[in-house]
Amino acid sequence: MPTLDYCVRRTADMLRVYWMLVRIIVPMTIATHLLSEFGVIDRIAPALSPLMGLYGLSPEYAFGVLTGALVGIWGGLAVLFTLVPAGSISVADMTIFSSMLLFVHALPVEQQIVARAGPSFWVTTVLRVAGGLVYAALLHGIFATTGWLSEPIDPAWIPVEDTAGWGGFLTDLGYGMLILLAILLALSWGMEILRMVGAMELIKRALAPMLRLAGLSAEATHFTAVGLVLGLAFGGGLLIAEARAGHVPPRQVFLACVFMGFAHGLIEDTLVVIAVGADVWGVLVGRVVFAVAASALVALVLAGVSDRVFARWLYRRREGTTATV
Repeated sequence: MPTLDYCVRRTADMLRVYWMLVRIIVPMTIATHLLSEFGVIDRIAPALSPLMGLYGLSPEYAFGVLTGALVGIWGGLAVLFTLVPAGSISVADMTIFSSMLLFVHALPVEQQIVARAGPSFWVTTVLRVAGGLVYAALLHGIFATTGWLSEPIDPAWIPVEDTAGWGGFLTDLGYGMLILLAILLALSWGMEILRMVGAMELIKRALAPMLRLAGLSAEATHFTAVGLVLGLAFGGGLLIAEARAGHVPPRQVFLACVFMGFAHGLIEDTLVVIAVGADVWGVLVGRVVFAVAASALVALVLAGVSDRVFARWLYRRREGTTATV
């Protein structure tokens, strides 16, 4: 019976998360559709064209990125497919767009977690956004030069399509929300099974050498590996506890937060964007390589920052923290 009770509680937790996502995605998607119907998107789009043109994307993609930055990946994808027909999106386009989302999604929530561990909210946010823009530019350069991934996407799931008429739009939206529920439950229980069989611990051990390449010390690799695999909410929670206990030096806390900002939630988030057509090499392998290289560069710069500058601008010591800078 304890196992059954746990399964019921776990499923109930995921249903609460699902309901929270529905309350975000549905109003946001309907509002975006209304803005599109009344021509507001068409009037705003020219102002965004130069920025998105740097990445080979139409201005409508900017609305998806902004929505994702505020409310999360699911909301960003829903807005994109509301504004851009799936048939006009190439695999390269989706990979570039998804890479941006994977770097900058849910900034208000996730960066608050980072700030509670000590690192500056604004500095780590700027680094995270800059990393996403640089990585997306690198992908665009590669795809534009080689012509790779120019074929149309063949998504396994579309949150909502730009269907003619409100009836079709709402029907597609409802169907998309049902698919979302199935995906969430499958991902949740898949992750739980990995934990139960001990696979998560093996994954974390395998990641340790890579994290050391990024400049992270042994005491910082455990919670960083958790964040890398499961997401900032998990890794950040452990990080806050370790930082406040003084078990990890503040500079390592800062660097771990920078690294997790570049790459986190590798399983769930990556599977979601692959399901809508992104390329696994771009949104997973390339992103991790970039995160290691960029974090190693940040570590080099950080080594030259004085303790006074670090304590004033980059890190705020929290109550109960005893580790030295």
